[in-house]
Amino acid sequence: MWFKKDSTSKVRYGLDALYPRLWRYCVVLTKSNDLADDLAQAVCLRALEKAEQYQEGTHLDRWIFRIAQRHWINDLRKSAVRRGAGLVPIEETDLVDGNFDPEANILGREVLLSVMALPEAQRSVVVLAYVEGYSYRECADILDIPVGTVMSRLAGARGKMADKFDGERTPK
Repeated sequence: MWFKKDSTSKVRYGLDALYPRLWRYCVVLTKSNDLADDLAQAVCLRALEKAEQYQEGTHLDRWIFRIAQRHWINDLRKSAVRRGAGLVPIEETDLVDGNFDPEANILGREVLLSVMALPEAQRSVVVLAYVEGYSYRECADILDIPVGTVMSRLAGARGKMADKFDGERTPK
């Protein structure tokens, strides 16, 4: 198959493979499958509109995730979502898991609920670092924050998660 090797073509063809990861990140940002669908589509549209700004040789996924982060922040600023309207509780969010081990699914759901209960700033960093596998530096670049802030947010999130899960194991 022949296609141009310009930035627009790279963005267009790269979005197809990147979309599942983008959607997962959007679910974490929005806490809703429907809002994640809308955000992911808006991000794809924005990426295609701005494809000429993509610089070849850079990581497309980081560029797309940065667009998603900024788009979501702009949406929060424009709407009443920041005040709590429009969010669906994580308990009502239906995420597909191909793992049919009931114990693993129960633990996975508990972990997901705990991650989703974190403040948005910590939640975003946890997903980028631990789910997507980005380094601290890469997370900082995507979120446009200092590396020290990434480390601080991850430490705080780990502490909250450890308190929750250690507390559940300790007899009362």
